[in-house]
Order: sequence, then structure tokens, then C-alpha cells
Amino acid sequence: NNSSQLSSLPLQILLYVNGIYYIFYFLATLAMIIYKSQVFSYPDDFLAPDLAVLFLMAILEVPRLYLGFKGNLTEAEAPLGLSLGLTVGSVVLCVYLLLWQTYVLWADVLLNAVLLAAYGLESGLKVTAIAAFVS
Repeated sequence: NNSSQLSSLPLQILLYVNGIYYIFYFLATLAMIIYKSQVFSYPDDFLAPDLAVLFLMAILEVPRLYLGFKGNLTEAEAPLGLSLGLTVGSVVLCVYLLLWQTYVLWADVLLNAVLLAAYGLESGLKVTAIAAFVS
């Protein structure tokens, strides 16, 4: 049956929500890094890596979401698989900001926990969609 739709509506909605949440996450995390650099004795050689991780994550987020949207809507496993791969990179960077940045505030824990949960849910939906496209 050629009329069957395999793309995932829950995945599409989650990608959209993640895109909006990530903008909030980025701005909040950037503001907190600036705050921490003013309030705490933030060693200069630690400020740059924390900021670099945040900006690298933002750079990854654009193709990650784009490939997710494109792969899901066109029912193509390649872009969705690439998006899944980029999600793994984003998870690693998120874990860095959760555990290993210079100062971790409770707000960092909250923001990163929500993002990791969203990445986890999104990854599960991507794997399910890829399985549906391949079969």
C-alpha cells in the first residue's frame, strides 16, 4: 500500500519542541556561565572550554534538528540516522555541562536533565521511525 504514512507525528512534535527548548536552554546556560564568571572566582582557562562546549552544542543542534525533520518528513532513514548520530554528540556535550563544567548549579542540573530526557525520548522515536522506514 503506497498511501501508508510512515513518518512519526510524535517525533515531529518532539523535534519542534526540542528546537524551542534548546533556544531557551542555550540562553539560560549562557546567562548562567556569565553569572558564574562574575560571582565565582572562575579560572580564565576554564571559562573558554565551558563556553566552547555550549557553542559547539548549538552548532550541532541546527543540523541535528534539520536532519531529524527532513528524515522524518521524507521517510528517509539516512538523514534520520545522521541526526541520531549528532544526538549522541549532543548528549556527550550535555553530560559535560551536567557533570564536568567548572561550576554546576541546581539550575544547570535541571536544564540538562530535561534536555537529556528529551534527547532520550527523541532517540527512541528516531530508532522506531528508522525501523518503520527500513521495513
